[in-house]
Amino acid sequence: MTSARWLDPEERQAWLALLAVTTLLPGNLDGALQREAKVTLFDYNVLAMLSEAEDRSLPMSELASRTYSSLSRLSHVVKKLELRGWVKRSPCAEDARVTMATLTEDGYSAIEQLAPAHVESVRDAVFDGLDHKDIADLERLGKKIVQRLEPSSWVLREPRINS
Repeated sequence: MTSARWLDPEERQAWLALLAVTTLLPGNLDGALQREAKVTLFDYNVLAMLSEAEDRSLPMSELASRTYSSLSRLSHVVKKLELRGWVKRSPCAEDARVTMATLTEDGYSAIEQLAPAHVESVRDAVFDGLDHKDIADLERLGKKIVQRLEPSSWVLREPRINS
């Protein structure tokens, strides 16, 4: 039996802080979206990823990658969003084996209505307490962790947008 590589005190404090963020943040952001439109943070993220895609459409496999979900979980959520008239699925024109998810006009309207309050919740929960260096550090550290967990992540390929 091998001995555990225990965390040193500094690593333990960093781990507990990260664990607290990953535990508290989704519930905090979910709450506002649930009150506003009865959607979860994951639902919102699916809509947001489609709204940012070319033609507001993505193959389901790419959408799963961008939302860090399994195809099974994504299919369940897309079905729920289809019932609301916000997303539609269809075969890909170039390859019928591929299923495309497309944001409908009603879905685009929904994300437009939700986005201002959601971004304000994100600012309040995360960014208002950080300075520019903290934000750059958060991006750098987040991407480093994602690289270990999901090396092919789209976030690692996305160019940084300068404002």
